[in-house]
Amino acid sequence: MRIAPPSARDPRKTQYDAGKLAKRLRRQVGEAIADFKMISAGDRVMVCLSGGKDSYGLLEILLSLQAKAPIDFELIAVNLDQKQPGFPDTVLPDYLRARGVPFHIETQDTYSIVKRVVPEGKTMCALCSRLRRGVLYRVASELGATRIALGHHRDDILATFFLNLFYAGKLKAMPPKLVSDDGKHVVIRPLAYVAEADLAAFAEIKKFPIIPCTLCGSQSNLQRQVVGEMLREWQRRHPGRIESIARALTDARPSHLLDHQLFDFANLAATGTPSEEGDTAFDPPVMDLSSVSAPSLRFAED
Repeated sequence: MRIAPPSARDPRKTQYDAGKLAKRLRRQVGEAIADFKMISAGDRVMVCLSGGKDSYGLLEILLSLQAKAPIDFELIAVNLDQKQPGFPDTVLPDYLRARGVPFHIETQDTYSIVKRVVPEGKTMCALCSRLRRGVLYRVASELGATRIALGHHRDDILATFFLNLFYAGKLKAMPPKLVSDDGKHVVIRPLAYVAEADLAAFAEIKKFPIIPCTLCGSQSNLQRQVVGEMLREWQRRHPGRIESIARALTDARPSHLLDHQLFDFANLAATGTPSEEGDTAFDPPVMDLSSVSAPSLRFAED
C-alpha cells in the first residue's frame, strides 16, 4: 500500500511545520546578529546573492527581520555575474524585482581567469573566491555599503574548522564578523547559527529559483565536500554531535590548549588560592566526590 506524503495527508501540518522552520531561522539569525553586533541603526547591508539556496535564504530572512526590527537599516542585493557558460542572467533580476528588493548586478569575467590559471583537475575555489572577494569589496565601496553579508551557514563554519584542523594544523574557522582584507569593510555571516539542512528545507518551501555553480559545483572529491560528508555521516549516526561541536566553537578555553602566544603559560605560578584556570575550573559539577570513601577510589591502583 502506498502511503501519501505528509503534505498530501495534512496540508495544515505542512503549513505549521513551515511556519515553525521560518520562525526558527529568524530566531537563529536574530541571535547571531545580536551576539556579534552585526548590524546597527543606519547600516546599509549589501547581501551577496549567488543564486544558491543559502544566499536566497539569507536575503529572505533579513527581509523578514528588517520589517520587524527595532532599528532601521537598508538592504541591497548584489550578484556577481562571473560569465559562467549558460548562466541564466535574467533569473535573479526577475526574482528581485518581483520581491521589491533593491539590487545591483556586477559583471566580471572571472570565470575565464580561473579556467585559464588553474590547471585541469586542481581546486578552483581559492582563486575564484579571491577574485570574487576583490570585486565585491569594490562594489561595496561604490554602493556605500557599511556591511557585507555572506551566506555561509553553521555547517560551512564547521567544515572550515575541520579543514584547517586536518590539513593546515590550525584551530581556525570562519568568523561570524570580520574586517575585510583591505581594512575598509565589515563582513558578516548572519547564518552562523543556522544548519544547512534547514536552509535546504526553507529553499524548497519558498521555491527559490536556484542557479547551480558550474565551477566548484562541477568538481568532485574536493576536500570540503569530503569533510561535509563526514559531518553529515556524524549527524546521521550520532545525533547532536554537530550541535555539540558548534557550541564548542563558542566556548574556547585558551588556558587548556597549547598556544603559548594566546595564554601566558610562562608566567603561570602557584598562588596558594583557588585558580580560575585550574584542571577542574571548566568542568561541569557532575558529582560531589567529597563523601566518597578512599577504598572506593582504589580502582586507579588495580
